Amino acid sequence: MADIRLEVPAENSVLEVLYDGTELYQQPPSMSENLTQLARKIDFAAEGEEAVSDEKNEEEEEEEKQPFQQPHWPLEGVRNKIRQALTEMSVLHDLLVIVKQKPALYMVLDPVHAETPESKSYIQFLSLKKIGSLQSAATTLLSGAERLRTSQAEMGRPNRSVPDFHIELLRLRQNWRLKKVSNTIIGDLSYRSAGSMFRHTGIFEVSKADDVGGPSTAVVPGGASPVSPVANRSHQSSLRVNVPTELMGSAYIFVCIKKDEEDICSAQLSSSDFVSVDTPWQQKLEKAQNVLFCKELFSQLAREAVKLTPSIPHLVVGNQITATIFPGIHLLVGLCHSDGKNNIKSKTNPAQGQNMTNTGTGPISGGTSGMGVGAGLGPSKYKHEHDLEHSLHQLLHRVYHNSFQHPLPHPVYAPMGMSKRRRLAGPEGMDRNQMTQMTKEKTLLEQIIRQVQHNFLRLRTMYVIDQLAAEFKDPLIVSHWNSFNSPTQSSVKINILSQGYDSVVRTKLVFHIYERTLKCICRDGKIMTMSFEPQELRNLVLCQISQHNMAAVQGLAKYTGWTVLSSEQNIGTGAIEPLGNASTVMLASPSGNKVIGVHSGPHQRVSVFVSSSPRPDFYPSTVVMEQRWEHLGGNWQEVRYDRMEGRNFLNKMELLMAALTA
Repeated sequence: MADIRLEVPAENSVLEVLYDGTELYQQPPSMSENLTQLARKIDFAAEGEEAVSDEKNEEEEEEEKQPFQQPHWPLEGVRNKIRQALTEMSVLHDLLVIVKQKPALYMVLDPVHAETPESKSYIQFLSLKKIGSLQSAATTLLSGAERLRTSQAEMGRPNRSVPDFHIELLRLRQNWRLKKVSNTIIGDLSYRSAGSMFRHTGIFEVSKADDVGGPSTAVVPGGASPVSPVANRSHQSSLRVNVPTELMGSAYIFVCIKKDEEDICSAQLSSSDFVSVDTPWQQKLEKAQNVLFCKELFSQLAREAVKLTPSIPHLVVGNQITATIFPGIHLLVGLCHSDGKNNIKSKTNPAQGQNMTNTGTGPISGGTSGMGVGAGLGPSKYKHEHDLEHSLHQLLHRVYHNSFQHPLPHPVYAPMGMSKRRRLAGPEGMDRNQMTQMTKEKTLLEQIIRQVQHNFLRLRTMYVIDQLAAEFKDPLIVSHWNSFNSPTQSSVKINILSQGYDSVVRTKLVFHIYERTLKCICRDGKIMTMSFEPQELRNLVLCQISQHNMAAVQGLAKYTGWTVLSSEQNIGTGAIEPLGNASTVMLASPSGNKVIGVHSGPHQRVSVFVSSSPRPDFYPSTVVMEQRWEHLGGNWQEVRYDRMEGRNFLNKMELLMAALTA
């Protein structure tokens, strides 16, 4: 048989259960408390009625038991009735006297005090909290109703010229981050959501344009500097936007490539239009955010320029950074900021390398009008490079994206932030040097310098090719630039051909342009690497032009029936070329009695020589079997190439071959 355990019920009931599971039991009552509780259970009113009814029953029974007795005298009953009436009248008289005269208190009733129940503070706290919540809700509803009443009254006015404040506030909130602090609406202009760590808060204040009774300067919450009293109150706007004074006006980053005292090209980051007082709040906030962006960008570039240790140190003076990209070629990065009030707070002329004053005569101003009075800030004197500006904008966007977005882990339990190349370092067996190079990242200034170096080298390559195309009309030099390029690499395809004879021969070259080098791929597959010096590119193209002339003459000879006797690309006779070697081609007529010699060099013009047989008749012998060998001892006569008929070199050679053949 299994033992059956009986649990005795708890003698005391559970009063409260705490959050940690502890049970609080009710203490047992004392003797007096127990007696009081039992006394409360007795209904004295019911028992009194029962006692009265019992007494009446007993009296009736006694009356029934007692026999009828004759009164002692006949008027005894009348006397008893009169005495009872007198007693009642006396009592009634005493009551009327007490009510009318209010004398001293005759009787004091001492109530029996029952035990007060134990008060719980938590319930009182909840009740007070509910009361406070109801009061605050009532206050909010009343204030909201008052505002709605006011807005309805404003909307009911005829010919309203100013838009509704709440409608414009809704439009403002759609484009900018806003929050309410106490009774003030503040917004954020910074790039913190994109990973920015700039020290400036970028806070602006929004208020209603009708409230014009405030102080002259408003303090922006959050520890920011005071804002300007000038409010952006348009005649068609009910909003007033106050931005910090250091963010007012217009600013841009000016990038210029300079060679000695000559400015080559420039690029401008961000817009430079001034913001007037009547400009709408949207444009004003965009300009203020643009100023903040330019300041943050220049601050980061200045820090990187100080930390980097190149062979030629960078120079940071005021709002200008000077870096050497090539020997004699400098990169100037300047911050231009004007508040638009006839003064320039931080203005630098990157092209001249010195601080500017408000004279309006600097090259950036683009005229004689002052820069601080609303004139254009754009550098109209320099050639603006839109592709450089676009690549720099892409670079800044990539920097912000990489600082905010991190690659997802693969597999899922891998650490965050590890790149794909680093994950593949183990399977691919990378050594220590490769891992070290992987951890090194290019700074923003270094990437800008690389892009500027490539842009400058591309412009220089373009200039050399265009100069050669303008200098040499025969043969023609046609360049095709690839539109799908990267910020640090581009390519160009060059075709060298003769007009009207492009089907005879065409020389093709492909140049790959990097930051500091050029790579040329010839038609025969040869690859030549050159430095950034333009003379090397020019010499290479000149050598290719010379070889094209020789190849074109040989191709034309095949069509006209002439025979190529010899072709030498590196001839050792004649005048010495400053760079490279001259080449010659010997052509024989179909009959063999005429020979043409063509001599061409990279730095010399084309020379044509003609040799004919000394004897008009030829008789073969055992020593000389063919007539072409009769020219070995003949004299060569130079053809006056400049006076020959024909549009170009191949046309003149075709006419010459036709004349010698006839």
